[in-house]
Amino acid sequence: MGTTTSNDAGAMEVMPPAAGVPASGGTNPAVATGRAPRALPDEPLVTIQPGKSWAALDLRGLWAYRELLYLLMWRDVKVRYKQTALGAAWAILQPVCMMLIFSLFFGRLAGVAAGTSVPYPLFAFAGLVPWTFFANAVTASGNSLVNSAALITKVYFPRLLVPAAAVAAGLPDFAISFVVLIALLVYYGIRPTFGLLMLPALVALTVLFAVGVGVRLAALNVKYRDVRFVLPFAIQLWLFVSSVIMPPSVVPERWRWLLILNPMSAIIEGYRSALLGLHFDWVSLGVAAAITLTLFVYSAYAFRRVERGFADLI
Repeated sequence: MGTTTSNDAGAMEVMPPAAGVPASGGTNPAVATGRAPRALPDEPLVTIQPGKSWAALDLRGLWAYRELLYLLMWRDVKVRYKQTALGAAWAILQPVCMMLIFSLFFGRLAGVAAGTSVPYPLFAFAGLVPWTFFANAVTASGNSLVNSAALITKVYFPRLLVPAAAVAAGLPDFAISFVVLIALLVYYGIRPTFGLLMLPALVALTVLFAVGVGVRLAALNVKYRDVRFVLPFAIQLWLFVSSVIMPPSVVPERWRWLLILNPMSAIIEGYRSALLGLHFDWVSLGVAAAITLTLFVYSAYAFRRVERGFADLI
């Protein structure tokens, strides 16, 4: 406040405060420090904008948690065969039983074997091994986030590791099934060819496609729980349009182009070509690789965009 003085007439006069002294009687910081008051900048220092529709992948974070991927994968493997009498033998029984059923109903009764150049049991099993891995991996990956709700709501880590670990957990079963497939190749006298060099690329393509589909379904399953009920039915329908039961040559030529839009059809035919010494359909494999890579990138970015809300929705 200003100072009060009195004149000869007895009237009170209020004097304005001195320069540099606040009206409250305190000390002006600018005067106390000897510095001039700082002017506000012309441009804002922090700009608040809406988030981008495509969030960048945190590759560094994924690499930092790589050991967690290994732990989650082996957790799924152990839980799958915990308290089972046959254990890992189920990885063999499932494709073997399906091979027997397909050989009986489609190979003999439906006459599908006439369109194959190799014994139908071997033809069917060569397609069932990669298909069984893909079907189980997509199913497990699609339900992985919902099944790991307790972990997701308590601890932070890149959520993408959960569906990826579910797919990786199917690789041991995939390897065990391949042992039976090699035994069938030896039994039927199929000699190895240079096409076997394509197997690593085909396995990588199968894993990438399974991760792409599984990651997208896992994100949708958090928000729409109907996915877990639709998924088994969709996988069964997908089986009949993936060249597992019959070769593409049996399909009418006017509808054969639809098989190219299904990457699993070309991938399964690629396995048969590599294992049985058949000719590769490079056009179909190229289209399948392009679709797989596109789906993988899209699913990863879309997952990254919505993963922050998983803990609230799950």
